[in-house]
Amino acid sequence: MKQESPFASTGIPGLDQVLNGGFPRHHVYLIQGDPGVGKTTLSLQFLMEGARLGEKGLYITMSETRAELLAVARSHEWNLDSIEIYEQLVGEQELTTEDSSLFHAAEVELGPAIDRMIAEVDRIKPDRVVIDSLSEIRLLAQSTLRYRKQILALKQFFAGRNITALFLDDRTSETNDMQLQSVPHGVIAMERYTPNYGTARRRLEVVKVRGLKFRAGYHDFNILTGGIVVYPRLIAAESPQRLSHTAISSGLGELDAILGGGLDRGTSTLIMGPAGSGKSALASQYLVGAAARGEPASVFIFEETLTTLFRRSESIGLDLKPYVSSGLMNVHQIDPAELQPGEFVQLVRDAVLERKIQLLVIDSLNGYLNAMPEEKYLLLHLHELLTFLGQHGVATIMTFAQHGLLGSHMAASIDISYLADCVVVLRYYEAHGTVSKAISVIKKRSGYHEATIRTLQITSDGVLVGPALRQFRGVLQGTPVIEEVRSEGGVR
Repeated sequence: MKQESPFASTGIPGLDQVLNGGFPRHHVYLIQGDPGVGKTTLSLQFLMEGARLGEKGLYITMSETRAELLAVARSHEWNLDSIEIYEQLVGEQELTTEDSSLFHAAEVELGPAIDRMIAEVDRIKPDRVVIDSLSEIRLLAQSTLRYRKQILALKQFFAGRNITALFLDDRTSETNDMQLQSVPHGVIAMERYTPNYGTARRRLEVVKVRGLKFRAGYHDFNILTGGIVVYPRLIAAESPQRLSHTAISSGLGELDAILGGGLDRGTSTLIMGPAGSGKSALASQYLVGAAARGEPASVFIFEETLTTLFRRSESIGLDLKPYVSSGLMNVHQIDPAELQPGEFVQLVRDAVLERKIQLLVIDSLNGYLNAMPEEKYLLLHLHELLTFLGQHGVATIMTFAQHGLLGSHMAASIDISYLADCVVVLRYYEAHGTVSKAISVIKKRSGYHEATIRTLQITSDGVLVGPALRQFRGVLQGTPVIEEVRSEGGVR
């Protein structure tokens, strides 16, 4: 039974959210994009969703054959039996007829082609129609004026029959006809681009939809088996504000002590230090502490494999496998060359809204940043993400490896410390012929923290935080100087 709704759902995860429900019914919409960007896939999903809702769908193809459309459907494991396909192939008659110098193609071919198309629409009486593509109509029209008049006529024709129609345009014209965007009720622009390394990336933008407050800006999307998936741009301001700042414990008293009682919910913590200094171990300590309390958590790893992560955590007495097996902890191994910013944000959003996680670990930000070297506004992505997590009361831990190992040459490729609410710094230092590790909290916006520099050890029994290094000066530089400590606490 046909369902009545003011919006025609696209059937595409994420796109309906961008459109705030779908396309307003009984209007014409323009879908623009270069060949291969996914226009046909989007339009087939639109018609299939209509069929699922009990609506008739008609696909008018002027370039691709029925066999080619069915091949697209098979690649996505779709069945198009519920959709009418009408082939109006342009240029087929060129194989058997000679060119005429007396009449324009618009007079000989365009008129009859449009008449047959209209007759098919009147015969089927569909609720949804797709015309693929406008390039063939533009080719037959042979003039901008005639082409524009034909598009206006088609728009009026579909509006008069209460049909929701998609016009596909592959932008193959020599000139960019911006006037075309003024004709339809709405316009969606789809793009495909390839970075210097890694897979091709796709994004779309809702250019306009009259009378609708849509989610503006670019939104990443992928074409997977089963169709298009859109990742709506995250807007943290749309999330409710939660003012719970209770502390969460790591399960290790000494570690919680230097943090003023632990990490606060709804805040982000950045653990910085050179490679191998214990950043991942500290994150694992908090993961185990959360799991011991029965709190769900998610981990996103960029450099390590799952095997390495489990082996390392087990070797230091922080076995994560049982919690992953029970479903309390979810670990995602991210391939940096395949990742899009929007896709990563969607994974995080699902973990927060569906799994209701209390703790999130990103290990590491180096992999996250390197995954998208050409993304100019990546820090804005990260800022929106951390704000979103904070508003949902999630404690976020991010690790970040600094360049260098010892001394004053320690540096970060990009400054992200200002984004974090709490910054923990790890350092190597040399003393008595031994390379040791130190830990210190540099800032904590949400409350008190110790100003001391303590020893840090990663052993087979877990993480050990020792006493303050009061007898040294210059620990954070890696080359400390021994100082004599007075009985009253001063130095000389």
